[in-house]
Amino acid sequence: MMEVITTHVNADFDCLGAMVAARRLYPEALMVFSGSQEKSVRDFFLKSSGYSDAFTRLKDIDPAKITRLILVDCQHASRIGSFAAVLERPGIEIHIFDHHPGTKGSIVATGGIIRACGSTTTILTGILMERGEDVSAADATLMMLGIYEDTGSLTFPGTSVEDYQAAAWLLERGARLNTVADFINQELTSEQVTLLNDLLHSLQKLNYNGIDVNIAHVTLEHYISDIAALAHMICDMEGLDVLFLVAGMANRVYLVGRSRISEVNAGEILREFGGGGHATAASATVREMTLLQVLEQLHEILPAKVNPLRSVASIMSSPAKSMPADTSLADARELLTRYNLNAMPVMSGDKMTGVISRQIVEKAIYHNLGQLPVAEYMHTEFMPASCSTPITAMKDYLVGHNRIIVPVFDKEQLVGVVTRTDLLRYMHSGEAAVEMTVDGTLLSREIAGRMKRALSPRISAVLRDLGRLGDELDLKVYAVGGFVRDLLLGQENLDIDITVEGDGIAFSEAFAERYGCRAKSHEKFGTAVILFPDGLKVDIASTRLEYYDSPGVLPTIERSSLKMDLHRRDFTINTFAVYLGGEGFGTLSDFFGGQRDLKDRAIRVLHNLSFVEDPTRVFRAIRFEQRLGFHIAAHTENLIKNAVRMDFLDRLGGKRFLAELVHIFREKHSEKAIERMASLGLLRYIHPGIKISQELRKCLDESEQIMTWFDLLYLRKPYERWGVCLLALCTQLGEQEFIDTCIRLAVNRHYREKLARGREQGRLVLQELSKRVTSGRPVLSSELCRWLKGLPVEILLHMMARTTKEDVRRLISLYFTRLSDIRIATTGNDLGKLGVPKGPVYREILDALLDAKLDGKVETKEDELLFAKTQISED
Repeated sequence: MMEVITTHVNADFDCLGAMVAARRLYPEALMVFSGSQEKSVRDFFLKSSGYSDAFTRLKDIDPAKITRLILVDCQHASRIGSFAAVLERPGIEIHIFDHHPGTKGSIVATGGIIRACGSTTTILTGILMERGEDVSAADATLMMLGIYEDTGSLTFPGTSVEDYQAAAWLLERGARLNTVADFINQELTSEQVTLLNDLLHSLQKLNYNGIDVNIAHVTLEHYISDIAALAHMICDMEGLDVLFLVAGMANRVYLVGRSRISEVNAGEILREFGGGGHATAASATVREMTLLQVLEQLHEILPAKVNPLRSVASIMSSPAKSMPADTSLADARELLTRYNLNAMPVMSGDKMTGVISRQIVEKAIYHNLGQLPVAEYMHTEFMPASCSTPITAMKDYLVGHNRIIVPVFDKEQLVGVVTRTDLLRYMHSGEAAVEMTVDGTLLSREIAGRMKRALSPRISAVLRDLGRLGDELDLKVYAVGGFVRDLLLGQENLDIDITVEGDGIAFSEAFAERYGCRAKSHEKFGTAVILFPDGLKVDIASTRLEYYDSPGVLPTIERSSLKMDLHRRDFTINTFAVYLGGEGFGTLSDFFGGQRDLKDRAIRVLHNLSFVEDPTRVFRAIRFEQRLGFHIAAHTENLIKNAVRMDFLDRLGGKRFLAELVHIFREKHSEKAIERMASLGLLRYIHPGIKISQELRKCLDESEQIMTWFDLLYLRKPYERWGVCLLALCTQLGEQEFIDTCIRLAVNRHYREKLARGREQGRLVLQELSKRVTSGRPVLSSELCRWLKGLPVEILLHMMARTTKEDVRRLISLYFTRLSDIRIATTGNDLGKLGVPKGPVYREILDALLDAKLDGKVETKEDELLFAKTQISED
């Protein structure tokens, strides 16, 4: 068995650092370069000859003996030289570690990690950190060289938090920054200075779809290394956002792309030339084409690949919330607070006449002017925009003039607004953030591909049909919430929530009519459920906002935009939306940093009053934390503690409280969620007498295990999982306290009485069983059945969890698995044929007959009839 670690030809420092790091994960593997190295790497080996001994020469490797090939910083067979032939061998393991996104034609890996960050060395360093590995100062220096080279000393736009963390870890292990600086910050050679001058003279600015793209080209007779460094230098010197260098050297053409804006994806463009890289930095090497042919092809590709400047319509909130000009300033404050806005348009009839801001309203009320109309103090000068106005056109107005909103018009009609927050979010993350997943840059077509892979053909077809109908009706249709979250996490979720920017009920009815299914609507909330013949359900809702008249009450609903619809949700990780319409199918909207929190595995609320307005979110936070293995963010946890301290949960009605507990109790390992509730002081809202103790922990844990065991038996004996959990949670409570708890939680009266009665009966039976087991007296099967018969399944499972005696648990298990299903074949008709007169004696004989069968005294019906005759004769 031979393992080989290799990388692409013309290896750079990231290749070198990643190979050294990979060797720590594959200690038996040989490090082999697939071809040449960049000049900077060759210089390093000349000055540090001792390192070269760790590498095996390519000619000393027998490809036929390779059983596992570990590739770093590369996913393409065309870039690994003679190792490409190894890929064709059956049974070969291919592990790939790369920080570039996969593309069509990438090598299919059987292991490894492909994830977007600044360098491949970062990914491997992260693995070493997680495993608690250590590295020598020399190896740490080599690995630091890889990170610094590919991130521009941690300054390039593609640099991630992960890169900084990896660099810090390597520095702690003795990485020598002076050595890194010697090789990363080398002065330009005379050839490179000449090349830089030629490139600057050839620099040409072209405009595609409103975006300035700069192209420089040069022809040389021989190869000069490190032209990528020149690309960064030119961008810095000339202040360029987009640059493509095209250099004809010897018999090849080399391309380097750099982009600092989201509208130009350098990696996607250079993949057209067989290259690869990130949205911000990419490269390609072209054979069998001249420099002029490459330039011509680049000019043909750019118009289709450069995204036009995003317009106002793509980020505006629509419909816009507004107020009449005669609204009092006091009422204006109430409206701004209700909708959580900092400014609103002011209307005179159908015409917008100004903008009123929260700051002006608060100041006016401070001066006792709350009774005056907003028209007296509104801003009457504002920048009107249309849906097609480029976003960049309003940058100076919102930021430079310190304005809060820009109204958007369709002719004379107000159709939406863009806020300063919208603009800042766009400037910070742009289109890339909208199209990025937890794993890195994932474009809309790749999200569509993930949906196709992760979802069944049936679900995929339904989503396409929903989007198609939306296009026909001129409605925007989105998949939203947990369905999208779990899609990004790679987890199955068949609870499909759809949001429509328009009339969701009318849309659902039209869909039902078109595709032969049923639609059930709820007019009050603007929601509907589409029911398919095969049992599939899809929830439909109009985009809407919610506001709360007081803490803890149900919200008031109003129609709104997608962004405001998502803003009303509980946590950032549930605010995703995926567009289902034809052209943009798969486009991901993430207005509130949900991807960041998915990556950080954090549960975070959207605003500080979230738990005040809806205290049930406290329980949802815990449920998601435990189900997903995330953590509640520190500030969000502080807000939970504040809600507990202020007793906002006391205002919750019993039904809403119980609904959240039922959701928690139905989760696997609900005992962990209960522990978390205890740590946050929440158990007292169920009952003050519930305290976390070793006994309670044991009962909760045993209940979980018992229910898992019971579910695996497939006995088809229905029970409520949450009922067993509630019984376990109330273990410490007396009979009346348990009933009080059920009343507090608005448990259905019939079910409450069933549990309370069964709980007391079960306690007495447990006592009797424990005595019999302790005394050594055998328990007859007939006795066991008389004691346990009629007790609800929930009570029996609770008894198994409560008992400390394994023999008692075994007896209840016996009842479940065998005794409870034993029946006699003899009937009342049979007794009549034996001459027994009808009456109470029938029940006495049949009960005695069942006891006999349970105790093994009879087996067949013939045995039963003989036994019955003896009972008759005795009577």
